[in-house]
Amino acid sequence: MESTFKLNGSQVSFESGQTILEAAAAHQVHIPTLCHLPGTSPTAVCAVCVVEVEGMEDLQPACSTLVEPEMAVSTAGKKVHEARTAALEKLLMSGQHNCLVSDFDVSHWTDFQVDAIRRPWHDTLCPAYGACKLQDLAIAYGIKLNGRTPQFKEFPLDDTHPMFVRDFSRCIRCGRCIKACNEVQVNLAIPPLERPEQEGESHAAPYPDADYDRCVHCGECVQACPVGALFEKKAFGLSRPWEIKKIRTTCPYCGVGCQQWLHVKDGKIIKVTGVEGAQPNQGRLCVKGRFGYEFIYSEERLKAPLLRENGGFREASWDEALDLVADKFKEIIRRDGPDAIAGVSCARSINEDSYQMQKFFRAVIGTNNIDHCART
Repeated sequence: MESTFKLNGSQVSFESGQTILEAAAAHQVHIPTLCHLPGTSPTAVCAVCVVEVEGMEDLQPACSTLVEPEMAVSTAGKKVHEARTAALEKLLMSGQHNCLVSDFDVSHWTDFQVDAIRRPWHDTLCPAYGACKLQDLAIAYGIKLNGRTPQFKEFPLDDTHPMFVRDFSRCIRCGRCIKACNEVQVNLAIPPLERPEQEGESHAAPYPDADYDRCVHCGECVQACPVGALFEKKAFGLSRPWEIKKIRTTCPYCGVGCQQWLHVKDGKIIKVTGVEGAQPNQGRLCVKGRFGYEFIYSEERLKAPLLRENGGFREASWDEALDLVADKFKEIIRRDGPDAIAGVSCARSINEDSYQMQKFFRAVIGTNNIDHCART
């Protein structure tokens, strides 16, 4: 018998073990959240996904509350809206969040406060400005700070990683980076956050130091960050989201076929991210796929075949180069047999190209001497 519950007044079905957040999404009912990372265990710390459950006095976090038969859930309403608004205001005031920069009255800021947003790796705007989930929700819920300034104090900043920066002045302690590192990639490079003992002490516990000896530089934590607390060094300050064009493509580095978004500005790639929900990588990328894109602009790239002559190289046409290789193959096969030739397929080739190469060696040349250069 199908299990059902009441969602915003409508009787709908759900699967055993689903949270309210998951069941609502299955019926196209959106519940906002900042700390939830799909595919990982719930954190339930941002207090943005709260909903009303009939019979319960307090609002419940939708990301960690399991649906039960005949449960009655309301995802909207005055009480829910006020709670989400309060949670968003608290997050905006917890650090250097200039999501609503036009709403700040900076005339009375101290020199320290002004310098705080101009220190190394800081822009006048947050690196995530225009692509920040906290900012999106603050605008959607009509948050007004009414001249209040966010919290200013000494926040740690870690720029020792070669690929990205961890700026804790913009961290909302959602834990998504931790989930991405420990549960998605299972590298265990970022330890869990220490939770404050008392309600409201959101920044009482120290920020955890990352163990970069365990880090594989995949950047999964950067993509998981919903705000500007984690950002890439190479892409810093190069564009704003409205200035780029996103182009979907397949990663060129191996045969897995990971799906990528190329962030292009003025015809040049400035950043790469994984395509969430796409097969086979579900938004995940390795260090090469995420950060290794600058080779295409290298002045050292070969742009034409080179033939060795008189102790050096000269450029040749593709027809000349291919004819030379074909003639050499034929000569070797006539003289020594097909097993005198071996092939190595490039690790950057897609599966289809590797298949064609092994077919060429086995069916055309007549040898099984074919391997892949990434084999260990």
